[in-house]
Amino acid sequence: MRRRTFLAAGAATVGAGLLPGPFSVAAAAAGKKGVLLMNRIGPSSSDLYIADIDGTNERPLLAARGFDYHASVSADGRSVVFTSERTGDGNSCLYRARIDGTNVQPLVTGPAMDDSGVLSPDGTKLAFVSTRGDHRAHIWVLNLRTNALRCLTSGPAVAGDPSLPDGHFRPAWSPDGQWIAFSSDRNTPWRGHDDGHGWEHTQELSVYVIRPDGTGFRQVASRSGYCLGSPKWSPDGRRIVFYEITTEGTWLAHRPEGIGKVASQIVSVDVATGARVEHTSGAGLKVSPQYVNATEIGYLVKGGADEGLAYTSGTLPPVKRALRSPVWTPDGKSVIYQKVGFAPRPVDTPLYSWDADWEYRHCDVFPVLSRQGRLAITEKQLGNSSIVTLRPDGTDRKVVFDNAASGLDPALIAKGLAGAFRPAWSPDGAWIAFGLGGWFQERREMTAVVARVRSDGSTWEKLTDGTTNAGFPSYSPDGNEIVYRVWGEDAKGLRVLDLRTGATRVLTEEYDNLPDWSADGRLILFTRKTSATNFDVCTVRPDGTGLRVLTSSGANDGHAVWNHDGRILYNSGMYGFRQEAALYDNTFQPYGQIFSMKADGSDKELLTDSQWEDSMPLYLPQDVLSR
Repeated sequence: MRRRTFLAAGAATVGAGLLPGPFSVAAAAAGKKGVLLMNRIGPSSSDLYIADIDGTNERPLLAARGFDYHASVSADGRSVVFTSERTGDGNSCLYRARIDGTNVQPLVTGPAMDDSGVLSPDGTKLAFVSTRGDHRAHIWVLNLRTNALRCLTSGPAVAGDPSLPDGHFRPAWSPDGQWIAFSSDRNTPWRGHDDGHGWEHTQELSVYVIRPDGTGFRQVASRSGYCLGSPKWSPDGRRIVFYEITTEGTWLAHRPEGIGKVASQIVSVDVATGARVEHTSGAGLKVSPQYVNATEIGYLVKGGADEGLAYTSGTLPPVKRALRSPVWTPDGKSVIYQKVGFAPRPVDTPLYSWDADWEYRHCDVFPVLSRQGRLAITEKQLGNSSIVTLRPDGTDRKVVFDNAASGLDPALIAKGLAGAFRPAWSPDGAWIAFGLGGWFQERREMTAVVARVRSDGSTWEKLTDGTTNAGFPSYSPDGNEIVYRVWGEDAKGLRVLDLRTGATRVLTEEYDNLPDWSADGRLILFTRKTSATNFDVCTVRPDGTGLRVLTSSGANDGHAVWNHDGRILYNSGMYGFRQEAALYDNTFQPYGQIFSMKADGSDKELLTDSQWEDSMPLYLPQDVLSR
């Protein structure tokens, strides 16, 4: 394959500069072991609003605002249930407030992900989604009088194949309180985007109903190759409405380049007979449907020129507005929705800590610590993807490689599709190796090189010839070699460069990525594409022997790095989606969590439990932060 090149021949000189914003990692509180840095892809803010049904009189819903989303309104219209992360960024819990936004009270809290709460018509029970128990998204019912909890979807009559997605989402009570409708991807295969060629997964949902006591489970709507989501009942309880989108479309529905271009329709079925009615047609991503009254269905047009509220029969005026997750009040006079923000989280922003011994903090991508106690990152979230170093306390900040001098397309850099990725310190702290070029889908068309820069930013040089897409380097513990990956149809796998002789040897010849050399030099950790839709974490000896595949979830396991204690930290979707994929925004794989395991693949431990994509962890022990 012939790829676009981007670099002029020879090396360049890059002046060091200051990071264009505050960046420091504060020491953890007394009694803590230290800080866990990690990256999160997801909204950084979310606020609930209420407006008249024509969009006028918009105002914040809650008197005490937090990171709030996914509201529902009680059948009597007097209270609102909503999800909030006010206990900590990433920890979604359920709260209730009066319809005027006062008297906010917790309903369901704890370390699990709790979401999509909805009260029964008589107000005595709460149905919601939770990952408590087996870490998968299940439908639970809480008796608000007795506090008794029941999981409806983990029993043998409902649970799907645990090696497949097997998630359950968006519960909705029937008007008589006898049934709960929900969507589920149970017993559907893991599929890659781009018709199975991509590395992120698409989602196929069907609509089911079950009684609040866990009996009567059955499927009411399904369509092969399609995703049916966010079911809601008609006022008479005879029909269920939902959005319907192709399975492939669920990828485009949460990607910035696809949102507003992919189409979906609003469909309802007769609960008794399954008879379908398609209420919409044509272009537009249509989600979040709800019967506003007996004859009118409201929904959200997500993205595009017509983004906002729309109606299937046209009896109510559309409202063009950037919003998400609308719900209409029972009297049909008001609508509640959320507005989300994606401003970059400042580095060191506190996150919810699932491990009480460590304080979790947000960081930019690919953080790495030198043996001398200095941090390096790729500064991606500010749109430049340059290499930055600093002391953990934030002092002596330097841009040691500035992408402005790289020759890369500034538009691709701004989109995060090109840049200086994955810094790696030499053992003596004198050099930082990194990949420079086009990444993600751009790797098909662009070359990339492994380069290294002096840690003071004075000079840099290319280490590979730029004829292929090479990147993601890692130094051997003695500093004499660098392992990196090449990617393409004509050359793929891991390569080892001897810095003393310039010779390169082939280590692997599969689609392998993100190598990381162990501190003792005995193993190289990496991610391998083990099937058309799956990646797994592996190790191999530096001589190419002793290959071990450490994960087998089928759900993409990757971004693996060695921890300071010899364990492996990695990102996985093994517990499936946490939400309907089409409802996310600006995400890649919207369900990844951080895990830890021993070097032999045993003792896997979940370290995060959010509904966002969490990855790229780095533990900073307290002694590092206090130097």
